[in-house]
Amino acid sequence: MLTIVKRSFASEDFQPQNRAFLYGDAVQVSFFIRNAHLIMAEECYFYLMASMRKMRMAIPLSYTLEFFQNLFAEKVIQEDVQNGIIQFFVYRNTDENSLSKSGISFYFEVDLIDDILQIQQDFEIDLIKEINVNTHVLSGIHVHSPENIYAEIYAKENDLDDVIFLNPNKRIARSIYGNLLFLEGKTIKIPKTSEGAYISPLLENFINFVHKNNLAQIQETEMIAFESQKAAEVLMISDLKGIFSVTKIRNKNFESARFSEMIAQWRSAFG
Repeated sequence: MLTIVKRSFASEDFQPQNRAFLYGDAVQVSFFIRNAHLIMAEECYFYLMASMRKMRMAIPLSYTLEFFQNLFAEKVIQEDVQNGIIQFFVYRNTDENSLSKSGISFYFEVDLIDDILQIQQDFEIDLIKEINVNTHVLSGIHVHSPENIYAEIYAKENDLDDVIFLNPNKRIARSIYGNLLFLEGKTIKIPKTSEGAYISPLLENFINFVHKNNLAQIQETEMIAFESQKAAEVLMISDLKGIFSVTKIRNKNFESARFSEMIAQWRSAFG
C-alpha cells in the first residue's frame, strides 16, 4: 500500500477565503525532490508559467526560477525532505482589480515518497463511460476538475486504482492522475495533448530519454479505447502521484518488464 505523508506551506499573504476555495480559480504544478535535490526544475517552472498564462493570471516579476529554487531549498530541502513531490498551487486573490490584474498567492504541500523516478506500485484500471474530458486549451493543465473527483469516487467504489477517461470523440485522453503509455512491439503510443492528455514535465523527460537512447519509437497518436487491449505493457506517469505499472485493464493482464527496465535506465542517468 502506498503511504503518503503531507507537509504544507503557504505564502505570507495566504488568504483562507480565496478564489481557489470559492471558484476553483487556481492552477497546480508539481516540482520534484530527489536525493535532497530539486530535479527537472526548469521544465516544471516553465510549465507553471504556461499554466498561469492560460488561466490569465498576473505573473509577479518575483516569480523567477531562482525564486522557486530558493523557496524549496529553504522550506523543503533544508527541512530534511530527501524525496518527495511538491504540490504547488497558485490561486487568484479576491481584490478590487479586474481578474486578469488581481494579485496571486501560493500554497504548497509535500508528499513524501521513496523516489519519483521509480515505479511506485501496480495499478488496476478500467474505462469510465459516464463522463468524459474535454480537449480545449485548459485540458492539458491541472485546474479544478469535477470529472476527476467523480472518477476518484467511482474508482474506489469499484476497487480500482484509476480509470481511463475518453474525450468527446470516444478516444483515450488520460487517467485521473496522469497520462497513459501503451507499449506495442517497439513502439510506445501516447495520446496527444490535443486529445485531452495532460502536459507533463515528468512524462516529457522520460520519453525524451527513451527517444535519445533508442529504447523505443515514440508515437503521439489518437487511440480508440479498444486499442488499449492490444498493448503488451501499460504505464501511467503522473506529476501528482509518480509512476505506476498498469497490470490490468478490464479482463486483460499486462506485463511490466520492459517498462521497468526503461525506468531503471532513466533513473540511473540521474545518478
